[in-house]
Order: sequence, then C-alpha cells, then structure tokens
Amino acid sequence: MESVEKKTIAILGAGGIGGLVGALLVRAGHEVVFIAKPDTAEILRRDGIRVASEQFGDFEVSVDAQDSLTVKADIVLVTVKATQLEKAVERIDPELVEGATLIPFLNGIEHVSDLRRVFPSSRVLAGVIRVESTRVAPGEIEQKSSFVRVDLADESGGDSRRVELVELLQSAGIAATVHDNEAQVMWSKLSFLAPFALLTTRFDKPIGQIRTDHRSELLGVLEEANTVAAAYGVDSDEDEQMSLYDAFPENGTSSMHKDAGAGLPLELEAIGGAVLRAADSASVPAPLTRSLVEEITRQQG
Repeated sequence: MESVEKKTIAILGAGGIGGLVGALLVRAGHEVVFIAKPDTAEILRRDGIRVASEQFGDFEVSVDAQDSLTVKADIVLVTVKATQLEKAVERIDPELVEGATLIPFLNGIEHVSDLRRVFPSSRVLAGVIRVESTRVAPGEIEQKSSFVRVDLADESGGDSRRVELVELLQSAGIAATVHDNEAQVMWSKLSFLAPFALLTTRFDKPIGQIRTDHRSELLGVLEEANTVAAAYGVDSDEDEQMSLYDAFPENGTSSMHKDAGAGLPLELEAIGGAVLRAADSASVPAPLTRSLVEEITRQQG
C-alpha cells in the first residue's frame, strides 16, 4: 500500500476502543490527539498508552492528550460510551471540526443523528467497530479478540475521502470497509448486539451459558431485532448470526454485562431502548426485548 497522507486525528475518549484505535494510529505514524477527562489526559501525557493485544502483540506509544480540542482536526473518532456522549461532546469546539469527518464508534443507532445536530458543519458518518478491547486502567488497554473490524456508511455517492478513510485505518492494521447503506451498517450490529447484551446482563452469564441454557430466548430476541431491522429495509441472515454467537469463546460476554458487574451506568437505553423505540415507530411487536429491558431496569434498582 502507498504511504497514507498524514491527518490530524482527534479521538474523543481513551477507553477500550479509543485507546486501542488511537494507539494503533500513533504507531502507524499519524498525528493523534486524545480528548479525555483532565486526570486521564494527564496520565496519558505522562505515561503514554500500553496495549496488550492478541492481534497486534504488546506495545507502548507516547501520546498527546488534552481535556478539550485545541487544534483543528481532519478526522474525529468518537469512542466514548453512549452514557457519556452528551457531556463528552462539550470538549469539542464545533469550529475546530468544521468540514472534518466525524465517525462515532458507539453502541446503538440514535447517536448518529444526535451528532449531526451538534456538529452541523461536520461530515458525520455512521460507523461500527467489532472488537473486544477493554481499558483495565487509564492508558492500559487489553485487546482479547484476534480481530478489529470497522464498517462505515457513506450515502453521499462516494468521493476520494472514502478511500482515504479506509487507507488510513488499514495503515494501522485495522480492517475497514465503506458501504452505501447506513441503515444496513447500523442495524447489522445492533440486531446482533442487542440479544447478546440484554441476555448476558439479565442472566449474569457469559455467552457460552446463554447459548446453551437460554438458547430459545437468544433466538427469540434475535428474531425480534431482525424483524424491526426489516421494517427499515435491512436484511439479516439469522443462521449466520447464530453461528457467530456459537463461535464466541465460552466465557465471552458483552460490555453491558461487564459494566453491570462493575456497578457502572449501562447502555441499556442506547441498545435495548433503541430497538424498542424503532419497533414502536414501525408498529412492530417486541415483547421479549421489552421484558428484558424492564427486568434489567428493575435489577439496577
């Protein structure tokens, strides 16, 4: 691959996703600035980021980190959790990202339109990332999956920036593809993630136990999510989705389940709530999903 033109990349959030992707981009020679809470930014400036990865090996990089964006950025990757988004975007001055490409890697679907309202002069592309990566401490990232894959959606008809984005991510070792159908990209992840996240959290079990002890519920919630997705013109391959659940390591689990165990706020509204709101809007029944959301809400008190 030819050398990729260097871009100024801002990464909002330095957790499992932002820390991994940002560290890989820094290692590839790109100019990256992390935007994080003041105490986290200070630790990153002092100690850098250390990555322990099944895919990329162990490595360390020195990084620039600030508590707000102070330079004009070409690309902004939004990698905070959905529960943190409203407060986190206050760290980004819209004038500094005018004309920039913003790509959110959040769970759910509704954040894309939210970001377009907050940053009307930026080019916000829908995007999803598939990887198991966790921040075990500020600046310490653990990637347990043997893959990291990004799917982007650009319905503008395409231009050279699509190619540049793919080449940028690929230069860092990240598999990336751009698609023309935004709904397909977003629902392809949400319809798969919602059953996984809701069931592992509700029953406090990893996917290995869910796919054996609660297989009928897993299939039922998946069918509901796919029916909702179909109402928005999205095709799903249920057999392939089930085969992916079956391919997960026995002790694999969702980030929502991990957050519940750690006593952290859950992305319940962004995942289960988004499915239910879309179902209601399309007049599609989703009783199993609704029951799980209600049960998890009660569990959280």
